[in-house]
Amino acid sequence: MFSNGQLVFAIAFFLTFILIIFLSYRRDLKGLKGTYKGIRWVIIGFLCFVGLLVILKKLSVS
Repeated sequence: MFSNGQLVFAIAFFLTFILIIFLSYRRDLKGLKGTYKGIRWVIIGFLCFVGLLVILKKLSVS
C-alpha cells in the first residue's frame, strides 16, 4: 500500500507535528491562564442542552 519511505516520512511528520503543537501549547499556556475563566460552565451548559434535545427527540419518536 505505502512504500517504506512514505511510512517513514508519515511517522516523522506526525511526531514532529505533535512535538511542535505540544511546545506551542506550553508556551501559550502562560498567557492564557485567565482568558478562559468560566468556560467549563459554558461547556456543561451546552452538553446539557444537547442532551435535553436528544431526550426530547427520543420521547417524541416513541
